[in-house]
Amino acid sequence: MRLAFAVLAALALTGPARADDNAGWTLVWSDEFDGAEIDKRRWGFEVDCYGGGNDEHQCYTKSKRNAHIEDGKLVITARYERTIGPALPLAQRRHAANRDAEATRDFSSARLTTKGKAAWRYGRIEVRAKLPQGQGTWPAIWMLPEKDSYGPWAASGEIDILEAVNLGVPCAKCPGGLENTILGTLHFGGKWPNNKLASTEVPFPEVLGGFNTYAVEWYPDRIVWLVNGRTYATQTADKWHTTATKTPGAPFDQPFHLILNLAIGGKLPEGRGVGGVRLDGYPKRMEIDWVRVWQKAPPAASAAPGK
Repeated sequence: MRLAFAVLAALALTGPARADDNAGWTLVWSDEFDGAEIDKRRWGFEVDCYGGGNDEHQCYTKSKRNAHIEDGKLVITARYERTIGPALPLAQRRHAANRDAEATRDFSSARLTTKGKAAWRYGRIEVRAKLPQGQGTWPAIWMLPEKDSYGPWAASGEIDILEAVNLGVPCAKCPGGLENTILGTLHFGGKWPNNKLASTEVPFPEVLGGFNTYAVEWYPDRIVWLVNGRTYATQTADKWHTTATKTPGAPFDQPFHLILNLAIGGKLPEGRGVGGVRLDGYPKRMEIDWVRVWQKAPPAASAAPGK
């Protein structure tokens, strides 16, 4: 969920809603969140106050106050409360001289990941979710490479299945007068700051009404974004690259794991809408009904330790 801060094309959803036909696909991994607690065989927690590299305002915790199962759904809750935690993410703490440094933030939230537990190369990744509203909210459903085979971010790629910021905030150009756009984005190219992105933003008023299904269909030569079975964006392999190799399809030819999180603030939401972070309406909740991963049978590839 790195910053998709660029001039984005506002496009309409294209094509009719597709039939719920799973012919040719095999369900290889899922979580219906029907247990009493979050399944630690499937999900891990990232715990830090780093701010995601985007100047976000939350500390991520593993507290049940920030992530729990409720009525068959995963609920990620952002709270307006002073929180202290590691200043750096785990990967950086391992090698940093200041590995024990702490930071204080004004919000707490959660970021769940399948890293080290399940990752996939190609397939259809679907998440049915209900997103929070308010200035400064930044829910995201996204993927990072299981290994940085082509180098540090963004040389090894990033797939943003769904991002939305400031939902429900007054917006003169939005249908209905409220912010209701969703984004699908790829990050690639070289190591920051030589990274590139390809992003599509579309108005989707239904995002304000409850649960919707957000998905990508990821093939060797293209990635397709869908919402409720309707395509709204396609990126083809000739539009992405990595500076590490000229191999066709790279960097999106490696296993990626899934991330679900709710950030508060950061450059993208704070630079849009009415600006900044509004403090009303907390706690904010991102609800996930289910997550399902499909692959063509036989699966093209899968790397899912502990699946």
